[in-house]
This record gives sequence, structure tokens and C-alpha cells, in this order.
Amino acid sequence: MLDVARIRADFPLLGQPENGRRLVYLDNAATTQKPQAVLDAVAEYYRTTNANVHRGAYDLAIRATEAYETARAKVAAFVNAWAPEGVVFTRGTTEAINLVAGAYGRANVRAGDSVVVTAMDHHSNLVPWQLLCQEKGATLRMVEITEDGRIDLSDFGRALERRPKIVAFPYVSNALGTVNPVAQLAKLAHAGGAVVVVDGAQSTPHLKVDVRAIECDFYALSGHKMLGPMGSGALVAKPELLEAMPPYHGGGEMISRVWDDHSTYNKIPHKFEAGTPNVEAAVGLAAAIAYLERVGPERIADHERALAAAAIDKLVQIEGVTVYGPRDHRAGVVSFTYGDIHPHDIATILDQDGICIRAGHHCAQPLMRRLNVAATARASFYLYNGLDEVDALVGSLVKAGALFGYVPA
Repeated sequence: MLDVARIRADFPLLGQPENGRRLVYLDNAATTQKPQAVLDAVAEYYRTTNANVHRGAYDLAIRATEAYETARAKVAAFVNAWAPEGVVFTRGTTEAINLVAGAYGRANVRAGDSVVVTAMDHHSNLVPWQLLCQEKGATLRMVEITEDGRIDLSDFGRALERRPKIVAFPYVSNALGTVNPVAQLAKLAHAGGAVVVVDGAQSTPHLKVDVRAIECDFYALSGHKMLGPMGSGALVAKPELLEAMPPYHGGGEMISRVWDDHSTYNKIPHKFEAGTPNVEAAVGLAAAIAYLERVGPERIADHERALAAAAIDKLVQIEGVTVYGPRDHRAGVVSFTYGDIHPHDIATILDQDGICIRAGHHCAQPLMRRLNVAATARASFYLYNGLDEVDALVGSLVKAGALFGYVPA
């Protein structure tokens, strides 16, 4: 296990009380807290380096550009991207997937084609493909899941029989914690002639990611889920695909020459980064990656798996609690229900003990329907959580159950 006390000291917000109690922050799948190193990097950028990038000939603008492009190289190295120019900065996974749907999808999907997603996808990896298929007259095919919360490989194979143009799936389910066999899925999809899009929002912060080993075509990530600033993230793509794609947004920086009635476009990745970018977020994301590298992605993954396993072992001993998702091949996300207590009530009661969890459909309504629930409660762990916080979660949950007449076993 990690030295949680030492790590926790690096996060100023975690030192403040919540409702008069020690803060137990277990909503890391939604967003993570930020270490002092990230806060310092953002503040230092504004104190010493702030200028618009790529456009100025003066030293301050050159230093700002260097900071921005250094951050791009940092992201590329962290996920073993094909090249730094294959990293497009976005506001996060949602914008990255919309970029693929809006640029690659519009240029390549036609009426009668199909796009494949899964029943465990976050809305961010579902709605953009719905919009694309509706616009193009294509078919959206949703692959089912197994009873224990995995992608049904048999149904995945059936979906590939139509030779879809695009296959999209999550590396890690935000609602179930399932770690999908992404390299296997990508190989199968490529054999069927599809381009592969991986939602990496829940994998990049928690696992050692290698996009070239996965052999996907597009990989989307969110910085705020990996200790970085809000509004930071990236699309990581094979450069040759970006070269062939039309722009997604129009404006400054993404152009080469502009005439009255047409334009030519900048080289990648700048072709997809119209307007003034969120430079401080990129700098903060680079600092977050440096922090994660110091701790070690493999050690973080092992730590989270241990916390999730401990939480599941204790939760299933509470009569009336149902835990969703597989028991192995999972990340530090634990979704559960407690009898007929609404998950929102659970979250509200736990909050009184300073415990922050998520309650709702987790932007995965098709999945909730397959689980036959309207919502679940979700505890999600990260490197600054410890076994004592698992105990706090379980103890507070038992107290919540008592309020609704559930008697501890």
C-alpha cells in the first residue's frame, strides 16, 4: 500500500474539515483533488510566463509556447503516443470524443454504415455517436454486457459482422469499475475494418497506459481526473489520421492561409486547436503527470485495487447491500445499492460524516436500465485514500441503514 499520510499532505483541500469531520473524499471518478505541485505550476505560469502562444516574437511569448509544447510532449510520453503532434489538447474526454465524431466521423461515415458502442459507455462516448448516426443515416449498434458487468464478447463479435466504420468503448467503466480487455477488443475491431476509439477517462489516472500497445486509433483522456486542472485533457491519435481529417473548429491558429471564400489549414495538432488555448491547464496537467510518475502508475493501480477489494468485502457483509460489477479485473470504483434506500439519500447522510460519494446514474443511463436500477451509490478511490476511509465509508453506511430500519448483521 502507498504511504497515504505522506501523499495526503500534498493536497491542501484534503486537510480541511467537511461538516465538522475529517474529509473523506471518495468521488475520484468524477474529479480528483489537486496536489500543491499542480497549484504551484498554474500560479507560477501566470506569475512568470503568461502570454499568448505560437504568435509572439518576444521572449515572454516564446517561453509560454515552450511551456505549452513541453506539456504536450509530457502527455505524449505518459501514454506512449505515436508522436507529440498526435496529441491535441482539449477540455477533456468529452470534447476529445466529440472532435473524433465531428471531424473523422463526418468525413467517413455514410448512410447505411454502422458505429459500435457498448452498454457500459459513459454518455460522452455515446451521445456524440448518436448525433453522428442521426445526421448521416447510419446505425448505432450497442454491444450488451454480461451479468457480471463485462463486455459480452460474443455480442461484440456479432456487432462486428456488419463491418462498422467506428468501434468505441471504455478502457475502464466509470460506473462498474470493469477494466476491459482493450487490446483484444481493438484487434478484433481492426480485423473487421473499423477505426477504434478508446474512452480513457477512467484508465489514464489509474493504470499504466500504452496507446501503441493497445493499438487503438484514437484515445481520449481528462486531466481533471488525474490530478490536473479542470478543463484540461487531450485526444491522442495516430498522426496520419489527424492529417487526413478536416478541422473541427474554425478560427485563429488552426489556419495556414485565409482567402475571402476558403482557407488552408495549419499542420497538426494545431489544425484542431482553434483560438487561444488553455495554456495554464496544459502546464498544470504536465505537473500532475510528473506527480503521478513520481508515485508510479503501477503502484497506484495496486493500491486502488486493494482498497476496492477491501470495500467490496466489507460492503457485501451488510445485509441489503448489492455491489455491481465484476470481482476481478476492476479498478477502484465500487457501485452499490442498499435495499430500497435511494442512493441520493445515502450520499446525503454520508455527507454529514464528511464522506463524499457520488449518487445517480453516473452518465450511464443505458447501463442503469440493464442493471434494473434507476441509480447507484458510487465510491471511487485514488492514491490519497486509505483503508481507514474504507472503514469510515462502511461505518457511516451502516448508520444510514439504521435510519431506514436496516439492522446490522
